Amino acid sequence: MTLMTAISLASAAGLNAYIPLLVFGLLARYSDLVVLPAGWEWLAHPILLGIVALLLIVELVADKIPAVDSVNDIIQTLIRPTSGGIMFGSSAAIDGTGEINWWAVAAGVAIALVVHLTKATTRPVVDAGTLGTGTVVVSSVGDAASLSLSVLGILAPILALILLVAVIAGAVWMVVKVRSRLA
Repeated sequence: MTLMTAISLASAAGLNAYIPLLVFGLLARYSDLVVLPAGWEWLAHPILLGIVALLLIVELVADKIPAVDSVNDIIQTLIRPTSGGIMFGSSAAIDGTGEINWWAVAAGVAIALVVHLTKATTRPVVDAGTLGTGTVVVSSVGDAASLSLSVLGILAPILALILLVAVIAGAVWMVVKVRSRLA
């Protein structure tokens, strides 16, 4: 279950860097659903949560504007994988030693990077294929998927992995449909 949670949170970070950080941190701070391992308590610090909330607002707005979303994706190429590494590393650090498992962090970076690159290469196709009208819809679906993967990854990891497969299948279907329309 820990591995499924880590994969779900890293994948969610690939869609939106700040949603899983905020969900994970808030649940760790205000509930018993997330118990942070030794060395990862900083993820629930109020100042960090405030900064992440502000960055989330910026991300939510920037990702809904055609062309700006592509620039945002370039900027997020470093941020989303970093967030994925933090999410995977912190959720997989169950030994309680406080030692960072760099293999877990690297796995999270890789998962988030693959999801991010898929998103970043899909968005310009959608923007062009819909003349920008699909930007808000696709961005909103991505945000909802990130939130769902984050929450389900913590509460119901198996459902989160099923959702992840559905999101991937939906993205592939959408790209194929838009590309065929452009051709």
